[in-house]
Amino acid sequence: MSNGDVTTNRRTFMLAGAAAPVALGLGAGTARAQETFSWRFQTLWAAGSINMKIFSDFCTNVAKMSGGRLTIEPLAGGSVVGAMELYDAVQTGILDGQNGGGGYVAQKDIAFVMLGDLAGAYERPDQMQAWYEYGGGKELARELYAAHGTYHVGLVWHGMESIPSKVPINGTADLKGVKMRAPAGAVSKILERFGGAPVSIPGGEVYTSLERGVLDATDWGTLSMNTDLGFQKVAPYALYPGFHSMPATDIVVNMDRWNALPDDLKEILTVATRDFGRDMYQRLMIEDQKVAQSAGGMGLTLIDWPQEDRRRFRATASEVWQELAADSPMARKIVDSQTDFLKQIGLI
Repeated sequence: MSNGDVTTNRRTFMLAGAAAPVALGLGAGTARAQETFSWRFQTLWAAGSINMKIFSDFCTNVAKMSGGRLTIEPLAGGSVVGAMELYDAVQTGILDGQNGGGGYVAQKDIAFVMLGDLAGAYERPDQMQAWYEYGGGKELARELYAAHGTYHVGLVWHGMESIPSKVPINGTADLKGVKMRAPAGAVSKILERFGGAPVSIPGGEVYTSLERGVLDATDWGTLSMNTDLGFQKVAPYALYPGFHSMPATDIVVNMDRWNALPDDLKEILTVATRDFGRDMYQRLMIEDQKVAQSAGGMGLTLIDWPQEDRRRFRATASEVWQELAADSPMARKIVDSQTDFLKQIGLI
């Protein structure tokens, strides 16, 4: 073999050797990009509800945005587990993810509740969304959920809740003596401060309790969600626009499932969740406005509290936030962060 042949063969070998890792890298990257994921998410919402429809649309959007590489089967509330067991099912991997809510995880840490609904704090969902996206909320949420083996993708708001009532409640003074169904926690404590009588009963008993006079009012959903359940037939008054509660649901994923996703699919799911939050709020806002415009024809009287009473309610609520945050380091961080933000936007 001549020196020229040796030189040519050496050059060919070196070029082939240099190209090998590039080819291997491209092959691995292509395989990774083509990998598909099929997940199951359960929501809190009932089958047939507009909320469930919007959740299903979110799952469809994820599949479209990912080119079918990530598909999510939308499961209605109660399909696999009850609402109180939903987070545990995600945590342990029975479900890949959830559209759940922090109020159902209060027993683990009150911080979950303070993240999902700082009662009496905000006037519109976009204000809390601004805190979550740009005021430190996202980082705190992910710190909290990571400590419990899950990844917090984002919050989803359905809007300011209304209070259906059998008696007119025109301000804080009218809360005195009102028997209102309210979940344990902030709303119940705030109601007690104004002389109200919170009652803890299952959701399925609310309608009949209003009908029979066991309840004077109830903490439930938005105006349109309440009329969809027929509450206006037994409670002819409603506080609207709402102010007392704006609970957010969430998109949360099992941590191992999240870590298995390629970075581009993580980003797609994050952006789709942000859009889901806007979609849920705006579509329900339109439904609320339709109900508001036809309230008189339903025999429903809408009551809009004056700003003075709203601020009085928020001031009392802020005292309750501080009490609830006292025994949880994460709740303290979340409450302090939101309090600073509320001061920044002039609500307190």
